[in-house]
Amino acid sequence: MNDRTDQPQTMGVWLTTGLVVGTMIGSGIFLLPVSLAPLGLNAVIAWFVSIAGALAIAFALARLSRGGGEGGIQSYIEHAFGPVVGFVITWAFWVSSSVSNAAVAVAFGAAVSRMSPLFGADTVIVFAIGAIVFLTLVNALGVQVSGGLNLLTIAIKLLPLIGVVVLLALAAGSGAPFEPFLPTPITVGGIATATTLTLFAMLGFENATAPVGKIRDPARTVPRAILGGTALVGFVYLLSSSAVLLLLPADIVASSPAPYADVFASRGGQGLVLIAAFAIAVSAFGSLNCGVLVGGELGFAMAQRRQLPKFMARTRGGNIPVVAQCVSAALGILLVLLNSNRSTGDLFAFMILLTTSAILFVYLAGTAAAWRYCASPATRLILCLATLFIAFAFWGAGFEADAWCLALLAVGVVVYAVMRVVNSRLASPAAAEPAT
Repeated sequence: MNDRTDQPQTMGVWLTTGLVVGTMIGSGIFLLPVSLAPLGLNAVIAWFVSIAGALAIAFALARLSRGGGEGGIQSYIEHAFGPVVGFVITWAFWVSSSVSNAAVAVAFGAAVSRMSPLFGADTVIVFAIGAIVFLTLVNALGVQVSGGLNLLTIAIKLLPLIGVVVLLALAAGSGAPFEPFLPTPITVGGIATATTLTLFAMLGFENATAPVGKIRDPARTVPRAILGGTALVGFVYLLSSSAVLLLLPADIVASSPAPYADVFASRGGQGLVLIAAFAIAVSAFGSLNCGVLVGGELGFAMAQRRQLPKFMARTRGGNIPVVAQCVSAALGILLVLLNSNRSTGDLFAFMILLTTSAILFVYLAGTAAAWRYCASPATRLILCLATLFIAFAFWGAGFEADAWCLALLAVGVVVYAVMRVVNSRLASPAAAEPAT
């Protein structure tokens, strides 16, 4: 039910930048050093490649957003390539967001379950589902409420990231030797693998393009939020991840279930470990809050165009898409339950695979759309670099990930065709009524 008497809640530069930063800083960065440690210096090189590539893609989306449209990313893609491509890309974005929400919810449940011996492995799924339900209720109160919660969690989740950088600076000041990287040869394949891993931690800046009609002055706000948030998070990630690899032996990092917590344990005892675990849980919680907002907005955008069932376009006061939020949350909960027989690590890895692959297609479409509207040679050079980075990331993701993504896009095409048939049948009696 629409309530047109209430003014829609909107987001300015701070809340929109918070959406970017809050989504990007999730649980992935806290486990990433485990996968990067065996790659040696390839990992450090990959961070520079991922940050440069992410900024190039962010620049493409920022240029696209300067058109000032308020219909979200689908309106930009649809205007450039037509409704079919616009829907399929937004469909991939929406399903990817729901899958990512499930993965982050599982990471939150795992972090909370490790904070006390009273919680066992069975409680991971319970905490994951509970977090999705609770944050759906929070987002039903509007973007300003969920945005305020996001800013609070950002302040907490930055603590362990900045903390390890401070420990690195203290160690450098005392003259203590740093741990050497593993002597892994630097190869193109090694850099590609590390780039794929680091790219997952950089995902999320595209979420600034998702809210529909809720960002004040989007032509200025969205580009600033995307570029500023991406640059900030990339800089913090580079420093903090490298600090972990320099402060702990590589073999310990590679086998650690919580490398950031181990850094604090090596310097300050178990008390700091509990604080770090709490910050990691808050980080996943805050990232999930942003994901729930984005999932609802994307489903709402497609339902407005009658590309998903019409009931998903229903809102409450302040133009809050509560039905689309509930549908997206239900999809995330279903994914958690369907894969609950997997181990936590396997479940998280499976969902990362699908999320990253789908988002690469969103990036590719956004970059191609920006190319159509930008004739400046300097701009097109950056867009070329973004395209090369996307192709490099596709190669690094591997055949299995790309096959999952193509299957996802094929399902989107089927959904689009079915909705076209349904809409035509619903419209035909109304079209015949004047003649009768």
